[in-house]
Amino acid sequence: MDHRSSINKLGRNSAHRKALLKAQAKALFRYERIRTTVSKAKEARKLAEKLITRAKVDSVHNRRIAARAIDDGRILDKLFKDIAPRYAQRPGGYTRILKMGRRFGDASEMVILELLDRKERERKRKKKEAQESAKEG
Repeated sequence: MDHRSSINKLGRNSAHRKALLKAQAKALFRYERIRTTVSKAKEARKLAEKLITRAKVDSVHNRRIAARAIDDGRILDKLFKDIAPRYAQRPGGYTRILKMGRRFGDASEMVILELLDRKERERKRKKKEAQESAKEG
């Protein structure tokens, strides 16, 4: 019987599953947007949202708990100093799942898991566009 089971095992043993989810949470905080399958995204979202809620209060205890899942110091600092303050007024729901369609190889449903209010990187403009804007302004 599988009563009250709240996790999706993702076809992996517990150590492999934990490593996968930690790696996905770390990638989400590094790039603020990742592409994965629906079931992996739903499980990674659970871990990521718990970590962001922890990071709202910057204390040694919360940093140590978050460091269990995120072993990279730079990403941990980014979580506590950059990502969590963005959501200080938000009570939850820090991520969004956008459907992309099916993967070519195995027809698995693919999604984009991203942080809400993520910072958009400025794209490098081509030389012509830069010169034209310089002439106009």
